[in-house]
Amino acid sequence: MKLSTRTRYGLRAILDLAMNFGKEPILLKDIARREEISERYLEHIVLSLKAAGLVKSVRGSHGGFMLAKPPQGIKVSEIINALEGSLCLVECVDDPTTCSRIDNCVTREIWQDLKKSMEAVLESRNLQDLVDKKMTKKQNNKNMYFI
Repeated sequence: MKLSTRTRYGLRAILDLAMNFGKEPILLKDIARREEISERYLEHIVLSLKAAGLVKSVRGSHGGFMLAKPPQGIKVSEIINALEGSLCLVECVDDPTTCSRIDNCVTREIWQDLKKSMEAVLESRNLQDLVDKKMTKKQNNKNMYFI
C-alpha cells in the first residue's frame, strides 16, 4: 500500500499548523512555502481537513487557517481518514459482499490483521507527538557541526 501525495502533504501541512498552535492564523502561502507544496494543491487538501473538523479558517486581514482543536486532541488516524479514506488494502475487508469467496478466503484474515495494525499505530499517535518529535529533531540538528 502506498499513501497518496495528498495524504503525505496534508499531514505535513497540519503539522505546520500544530507547530504554530496558539498563535495567529497561518496563511496557506506560508505553509506552502515552508513545506514546499503547491499552494493550489494545498487549498484542496485543507478543504478536506476543514470538512473533517480538524482545521478552521479565519477571515479578515489577520485571517488564515488554524487547528480546530489542540494538537493532542487530533489523532493521526483522523487526519489520514480525512485525506485518504479507509486504510483497507483490499475491498472485501470493508465490504464482504464484494467477493463470493469470502467464506473460504484465508488471505482476507491477513488483510484484516494489517488494517487493524495500521489503525492501531495511527490511533496511538496524535499531532502533539509529532510536534514533540519535530522539536527534538530541530534541537539535535542545532548541535551538529558541519565542516
